[in-house]
Amino acid sequence: MQAQFKKYTLEFKRPAGTSRGVLRIKETYFLYLSNGDKYGIGECNLFKGLSIDDRPGYEGKLQWLCDNIHLNPADLYHSLMEWPSILFGYEMALKSLQSSDVFTLFPSLFTEGMDTININGLVWMGDQDFMMRQLEEKLASGFNCIKFKIGAIDFNKELELLDAVRSRFRESEITIRVDANGAFTPENAMGKLDALAKYQVHSIEQPIKQGQWQEMASLCQQSPIDIALDEELIGLYHTEEKQRCLETIKPQYIILKPALVGGFQSCREWINIAGNNNAGWWMTSALESNVGLNAIAQFTYTLGNLMPQGLGTGGLFTNNIEAPLEIKNGTLKCNDISIWDTKSLKL
Repeated sequence: MQAQFKKYTLEFKRPAGTSRGVLRIKETYFLYLSNGDKYGIGECNLFKGLSIDDRPGYEGKLQWLCDNIHLNPADLYHSLMEWPSILFGYEMALKSLQSSDVFTLFPSLFTEGMDTININGLVWMGDQDFMMRQLEEKLASGFNCIKFKIGAIDFNKELELLDAVRSRFRESEITIRVDANGAFTPENAMGKLDALAKYQVHSIEQPIKQGQWQEMASLCQQSPIDIALDEELIGLYHTEEKQRCLETIKPQYIILKPALVGGFQSCREWINIAGNNNAGWWMTSALESNVGLNAIAQFTYTLGNLMPQGLGTGGLFTNNIEAPLEIKNGTLKCNDISIWDTKSLKL
C-alpha cells in the first residue's frame, strides 16, 4: 500500500461569521491510498483555531502517516489518536480503498438515492439584516429546523431574530436551535438562557467555553433549554476521559464532529457513552469539502438517528469538489454517484 497527500484551500462564497471570528478560506488535506489498481481517498479536515491538532507538525504527521502506511491499522490508529482530523482522514481513505466504489463507503438507501437525511438550516453570524436574509432563504428552502449562530452581535438583536421566527411559526412548525460557541460567561449564561427560552428554543450548543465542567454541569441542571456539548468533546481521546466528562456534566445532548473527535470509531464510542448517560446526540460537519461531507453523511445515515443533523455545509464554497449531494426541502440527498468531479481531486 502507498499513500500521498495534498493540501486544498476552500474559498467561501461570502465571509462566514462565528463568535471566534470571520472565515474567508478553509484549508483541508486530501489523503490518497493506493494498492495495485485500487485507490481510496479521505479528507483530513484541519479546522484552524478549533481542531486540537491545529499545532506545529501537522504536515509532518501527515508525511509520517504516508511513510508508515504499511503498519498495522490498529497501530496507526493508536499513533494518530491525538491528531483526530488526520485519524479521520485515514479511516475514511481506508474505508474508501476497501469499498467497491471510491465514494460509496457505507452502501445504503441513502447512497442509492432512495432516502434522505433530515438536516438543519444554518444561519451564520453577521449583522441583523444579513442574518434575516439567510433566515428567509432557509425558510423558503423548506427547512423546518433552523440553527442560529449567536454571540457575535448584540444579544437583543439576536432575540429579535428569534422573535421574528416565532411570530410566524409555532414550535411544532419550526424547531429553533442556537449555537453560542462558548460566547457566554458562567456569570451571564443563566440570564441569557432564560431569555432564549421565551422563544421555545430546542437546544443550545456550548453556551460557555469548554473546560469548565462544574459550571457547565450547573447550567445543564438548571437551564430551561436543553444543552448540547460541542467543543467540550474536543481533545478527549480515551474512554475514561469521555465517560468522566459526560458523567460530570450530564448534558442533554452531545454534538459529534468526526474530524474534531477522531472519526468513525470515536463517534461510535461517544454515542455509546452518551446512551449510558441518558444523553441524545446528532452529527455535524465541520466545514469539510464534499469529500468529507459525503463520508459523514453516509456514516450518519447508517446510525438511524432521525433528528435533523448538521450536514448542510457543501454549498458554502466557490471551489468545492462537485459531488452528487444536494439539499432539497430541508434534507440532504444523494444523486447519481457518477457526477463526482475527480479532476479536482487528482494529485
